Amino acid sequence: MLGNYFPILLFILVGLAIGILCMVAGWFLAPNKPDVEKLSPYECGFGAFEDARIKFDVRYYLIAILFILFDLEIAFLFPWAVILKEVGLFGFVAMLVFLGLLVVGFVYEWVKGALEWD
Repeated sequence: MLGNYFPILLFILVGLAIGILCMVAGWFLAPNKPDVEKLSPYECGFGAFEDARIKFDVRYYLIAILFILFDLEIAFLFPWAVILKEVGLFGFVAMLVFLGLLVVGFVYEWVKGALEWD
């Protein structure tokens, strides 16, 4: 019975060994030439002017959630399009109802101004 799980254990152990081997090889083979310029925080040509742990506006998260929602809509459209001939008219109408609900939600968000960034 436990012999059935041996390939899974072997797969996990080989994966861990490869990961550890790559990290150790990188540690020993990578060039280590520290420099003041390399070790300084640098981004966009100027130093940081405020704390990196600032709070984002809640609208940022709203836009992110909307992106995920509509990205998932596209993810559902691809398999539906592949089997459209097999599901027939019922599948077509079901997807139209699904898309209709998403469009109603999108229009509601647009009218409420959720997509405006100011």
